[in-house]
Amino acid sequence: MSNQKKPDVQVRRFSKAFVIAHAVNAFSFFALYITALPMYAHSFNWLYTVLGGPANARLLHRIFAVMFVTPTIIFLIFDRKGFFNWMKELVTWKKRDLQFFTEFVKELFGLNFKHVRQTFFNAGEKINSILQILCAIIIICSGFIMWFPQFFPRAVFQWGYFLHDFGFGLAIAVIVGHIYLSVVHKNSRPGYSGVVTGKVPAWWAKDHYTDWYEEEVKKGNFPKLDDPKKKKHA
Repeated sequence: MSNQKKPDVQVRRFSKAFVIAHAVNAFSFFALYITALPMYAHSFNWLYTVLGGPANARLLHRIFAVMFVTPTIIFLIFDRKGFFNWMKELVTWKKRDLQFFTEFVKELFGLNFKHVRQTFFNAGEKINSILQILCAIIIICSGFIMWFPQFFPRAVFQWGYFLHDFGFGLAIAVIVGHIYLSVVHKNSRPGYSGVVTGKVPAWWAKDHYTDWYEEEVKKGNFPKLDDPKKKKHA
C-alpha cells in the first residue's frame, strides 16, 4: 500500500472548539426533540414517566434550549478564525461548486464520478450549513416567543408554535440527510472522524478538498502525498 491511502496518516481538519460545539449541538438538538415529543403527540405520553412528569419534561426542554444556543458561542470564542472562515465559505460560490452537484449525484447512486476540486467545505456542506443555520434561527426565535408569551401579541405567539414545529420538522429532514451522507455513505465515512477527533485521513482530505489540502501542503502543515496517476506514468 502506498502512502496515498495509509490510514495512519491523519491531518487536522477541525479545531477542538468545533468538535465540542458540534457535539453540544447534536446532543442538545436530540434532547430537545425527545423532551418535546410527549408535548406534541399523545402516543408519546409514556415519555413523561421517563422524564419525570410533564413539569419536569418542560423544565428539561428549556435547559436543553439554552444549551442549544451555546455551540455558536463556543465556536466563536475559542476558534474565531475558524468561525469566520466558515461564514466566508458559505457566501463564496464559484462555478466548481455548481459542478460539484453533478458529480455528487453520480457518487450518491454508485456511478463513476470524479472529484471536483473543493476548498475547506464542499458545496454540499455549504448547503447543509445554510439550512441548519436557518432551522436554528427559526427554532430559537420561535422558542423564545413561546417561552415568554407575555412580551408578544397573541398572533405572534400563535405563529411561534407553527414556526417552531416547521423549524424542527425541516431540521430533522436536514439532519437525517446529513447523517446518511457523513456516516452511512461509504465514500464519506472515512471523514466522520473529523467531528469526533478533529482529524481525518490525509488521502481522504486530499481527494475531497483538494484545493484546501494543497494550500496546507504549501504552508508546510500537511504531508505531500504521492499522486498515483503521476507515479503510474513516471
